[in-house]
Amino acid sequence: MQIPDLTTHTASSTEAEPLVRSLGLWGLWLLVVNGLVGAGIFGLAGGAARLAGDYSLWVFLGCALLMLPILLCFAELASYFNGTGGPVRYVGTAFGRAAGFQAGWLYYLARVVSVAANSVLLVDSIGYFWPLARDPLWRTLILAAVCASFTCINVTGALQSIRTLGWLTLAKFGVLLLLIGAGVWHFWQVQPLNLPSVVTPNDAILQLDLGAAMLLMVYAFVGFESAVVPAGEAKNPQRDIPKALLLGLGMVTVLYMLVQWVSMVTVPDIAKSTTPLLDVAAVLGGTVGAAILMFGVICSVGANLLGAMFSTPRVSYALAREGSLPAWFGRVHPKFLTPANAIIFFGALAFLLAAFGSFIYLASATVLIRALLYGLCCGAIPKLRPRLRSSSSFILPGAYLIPILGLLACGWLVWQVKLDAVLLTGALLAVGLVLYIAARRRQL
Repeated sequence: MQIPDLTTHTASSTEAEPLVRSLGLWGLWLLVVNGLVGAGIFGLAGGAARLAGDYSLWVFLGCALLMLPILLCFAELASYFNGTGGPVRYVGTAFGRAAGFQAGWLYYLARVVSVAANSVLLVDSIGYFWPLARDPLWRTLILAAVCASFTCINVTGALQSIRTLGWLTLAKFGVLLLLIGAGVWHFWQVQPLNLPSVVTPNDAILQLDLGAAMLLMVYAFVGFESAVVPAGEAKNPQRDIPKALLLGLGMVTVLYMLVQWVSMVTVPDIAKSTTPLLDVAAVLGGTVGAAILMFGVICSVGANLLGAMFSTPRVSYALAREGSLPAWFGRVHPKFLTPANAIIFFGALAFLLAAFGSFIYLASATVLIRALLYGLCCGAIPKLRPRLRSSSSFILPGAYLIPILGLLACGWLVWQVKLDAVLLTGALLAVGLVLYIAARRRQL
């Protein structure tokens, strides 16, 4: 059977994907917020206050505005397509199959490293209460159990994955909202309720590093692209994905600002803390409060892992369907109708990286990887809008002003990275190019 070229389909085409379209607006929104809200929010408050002082509350808003044009570009692109792949389709349709493969490769690299790192963080969180989990043997066994369990959940069905993701999301947001509520109640009792002052003495302002603060906190606003990849399993992706992206960013921005405010008014020297939200919870609720927050950390990391393991294997599945990866990745489970091979491979690779790999250089390159991916997608709009727009498309106002702003934001992110990250990213892209050429030659 001839493998279809996924880069040539438009929004109006009927794509014969054997995946079940079970995702509605709620399921897509879950993927957005869990892509954004991972473990970072539990550790960012201290570093943000250290770098930006009282301004840290508003730096979160600045990061949201920085990412907004990029997210809006993804919303428009999502309204043109109704099949699996996300960036693979967008960039491939605009610039050709080779560029589409590199976009998928960039996304895959960023997510698999993130899953591996978050798996380690989850085990470390377990070790907070159970020190034996830090033993190398037990650590490896727990990592294997974590990766295997999330892999099995994803293999057995998209609907089951989204239901589990929903429960984990409710748990982690419940803990964060409980923390916010406790902070508001506490300070309503002991002092007037007001926001931290933004009037900082001139000599103190000179000691702040708002640029570094923006770079640190922008990590909390990446990952939303997880929602656009499984469009082939969405009931109405062209309508629901743009809504899910915008609703997710708005909700998460408000949540981040509230958490930062509670941290700053509860622990005045929060800038010195390495476990900021644990310190806040301990002040508000003692040992019980710290334990509840740790439960939230575990649920948050678990939801982030589940969301990543749901979306990312769909990229390798899409690449296999267009012939850029071996057909093995594109096979669908006969019973569960999920891309089981792609999911199992992703879970195994994440476990190997978490258990045996070194993530220092890979982690340093993730900002550059994402900036390149986002830049390619923003640059695809001028190519795709004239060809694919319809009456049902989500067209951005202002002609191409928003894509230009998105490209400028990506350029700013690229400017912040160091040379070693550039070299490493170039090497990883070269590896992806070799894999692509090998796969294409096997088809000849």
